Amino acid sequence: MSDIKDETVKRKAEEDLPSPAAPKRVKHSDSEEPQDDRLEDNDDQQLDVSISAPAGGDTGGDEGDGDEAEADDEEGGDTKDDEREEREDDKDGDGDDEDKDEEKDEDRKAKIEDGDEPNSEDQSPGVIEERNGEIEFRVVNNDGGRESLIVLTGLKCLFQKQLPKMPKDYIARLVYDRTHLSIAIVKKPLEVVGGVTFRPFKGRRFAEIVFFAISTDQQVKGYGAHLMCHLKDYVKATSDVMYFLTYADNYAIGYFKKQGFTKEITLDRSVWMGYIKDYEGGTIMQCSMLPRIRYLEVGRLLLKQKECVQAKIRAYSKSHNVHAPPKEWKNGIKEINPLDIPAIRASGWSPDMDELARQPRHGPNYNQLLHLLNDLQNHNSAWPFLVPVNRDDVADYYEVIKEPMDLSTMENKLEADQYPTPEEFIRDATLVFNNCRKYNNESTPYAKSATKLEKFMWQQLKAVPEWSHLEPEK
Repeated sequence: MSDIKDETVKRKAEEDLPSPAAPKRVKHSDSEEPQDDRLEDNDDQQLDVSISAPAGGDTGGDEGDGDEAEADDEEGGDTKDDEREEREDDKDGDGDDEDKDEEKDEDRKAKIEDGDEPNSEDQSPGVIEERNGEIEFRVVNNDGGRESLIVLTGLKCLFQKQLPKMPKDYIARLVYDRTHLSIAIVKKPLEVVGGVTFRPFKGRRFAEIVFFAISTDQQVKGYGAHLMCHLKDYVKATSDVMYFLTYADNYAIGYFKKQGFTKEITLDRSVWMGYIKDYEGGTIMQCSMLPRIRYLEVGRLLLKQKECVQAKIRAYSKSHNVHAPPKEWKNGIKEINPLDIPAIRASGWSPDMDELARQPRHGPNYNQLLHLLNDLQNHNSAWPFLVPVNRDDVADYYEVIKEPMDLSTMENKLEADQYPTPEEFIRDATLVFNNCRKYNNESTPYAKSATKLEKFMWQQLKAVPEWSHLEPEK
């Protein structure tokens, strides 16, 4: 009888033990994308349920008296059946929760695909094409290899086409120079559609960007920004370079600013002066790289930060609340006299003020003159005339030139509506060119630039039908 009781107690204890196979959280590596927070919360709930689910009895029953254990075994049969049914109901309930979680996960994926929620990947065409193998970013130099020479030749032809004012033999000499490196955007079969040529100065911690260009028919796909990210990550990973220097023309300054370049040069002049090539009419710009940033991941990093900010905003914002329109609007909106509103009447407002506000700010020739002035300022020969002559640099200039003029002064006068007709504008522009030729010899680059810019201005004036009658003074 005692053996039967012990066997019964032992069997009861085994039935009452909790399941040892509790689900575990999976730790993701840094390279994997973390799952949605809601799914992680559900994993926590499942873990808690698996551990704390009722097991059907007290596991300490084998320490009690034999008679009491036998009574429990005989009298508690119905109770165990009820507990088993409750456990099955709990499992069914857990299954429903898992189905709901799966539905939420599918909804979130659908939102990402529709663009309602930002994806973790940068979705610019350049990134997508690289991921799909349609393009590749290839680091090349003149190592004598067949494919390297093919790619370098493609880069040379691209730079010569995109930089027509740069001497072709000069471009070829630098692209094939063994001290220079290049990163090319290559499509199959070895078609170069973009690239950059640069020279790192090891020990001085900076590199010079010599040429940078994207093929004209490929400039709407984000290739330029993606190429710059590849360049930054490659240079940081393979050398001690943490700075870029480059000379940018007026058309490239906007692009380089978007890529983190600035006109403020913080590097000591002794580090770079005499090492990089100086281009006439170009603007030197610098980019300082951050050591802990992987620039190819910046897009995803910013999207995650944006998601966090938006989540914080949603916690406090009530902009998602939809309010019903006023009942008065059901019968249509009636016109209201603004002067019937006490606050508007007290402000001193009158209908005449609206009429004044609707009048144009500038004269009828303002927009066309502004376009002409911008074209002059962006011309390659405009660099001597952009700002007034510095008295400290040229001491006797204002003794010779009694009526100085420059393009920035003309811009201020244009904004002040001091050019009601194009004739006044042409008078000041001609004054700029004549002053230059008066003070400088005809063989100097300053006088040559004045002649080129004046010729360009008259070409632009003739292209406007309303101004085609204007002629230069003889």
